[in-house]
Amino acid sequence: MAKTPSGKNTSGRGQRDLKVKVKSARGRKLSSTRWLQRQLNDPYVKRAQTDGYRGRAAYKILELDEKYRFLVPGARVVDLGCAPGGWCQVAVQRVNALGEKPGKKVGTVLGIDLQEVDPIAGAEIHQLDFLDDGADDKVKAWIGGKADVVMSDMAAASSGHKQTDHLRIMNLCETAAHFAFDVLEEGGTFVAKVLAGGAEGELQKLLKQRFTKVMNVKPPASRSDSSEKFVVATGFRGAAV
Repeated sequence: MAKTPSGKNTSGRGQRDLKVKVKSARGRKLSSTRWLQRQLNDPYVKRAQTDGYRGRAAYKILELDEKYRFLVPGARVVDLGCAPGGWCQVAVQRVNALGEKPGKKVGTVLGIDLQEVDPIAGAEIHQLDFLDDGADDKVKAWIGGKADVVMSDMAAASSGHKQTDHLRIMNLCETAAHFAFDVLEEGGTFVAKVLAGGAEGELQKLLKQRFTKVMNVKPPASRSDSSEKFVVATGFRGAAV
């Protein structure tokens, strides 16, 4: 039999009742009520609170790194659209940005976002639009050279129209890829969120021209009912010939 946190045995209906249910409130849309109920019952949300991460998205980059090992001690990492900061928190730990792993190289984590982001120990955060002219030069100056990893969990503002949202995020991802081409070190890695929907072909073609391997994966932390997945491109070939 299963036990509750208080130690009492539960089974059948009693066990199912452990799920938090949210009543609809006046003025709150049904979709908002469903979202709140999903958040309250999401194990990754609870883990993030326990582990001190700023959101459940931290586990997506953790799981991707567990599989592909691109956040290594000493790496220089750029996180595009870093708010609220969960991916930066993971990167700080993995690349040893705080120098807490004796005998390991100390890495650098740079987060940039359109909005102001609360400070993160071990990361350098800047309010910047990566689409601005000269943004790539600023990033290289801040990290002291080229990056080993460029990663992005960015998503365009939702319009409520599935196809439009898909095209918007694919355009954003392609733009992030071109930015990565400017700031990545040869052999570097590009990681970005995409949405399944039929317009990924151009991005795949682009990345395969510039990286030795391009993988598409949906980490366990990505909700099963979400169309999001992640592209992980490794072995950057360097400047285009």
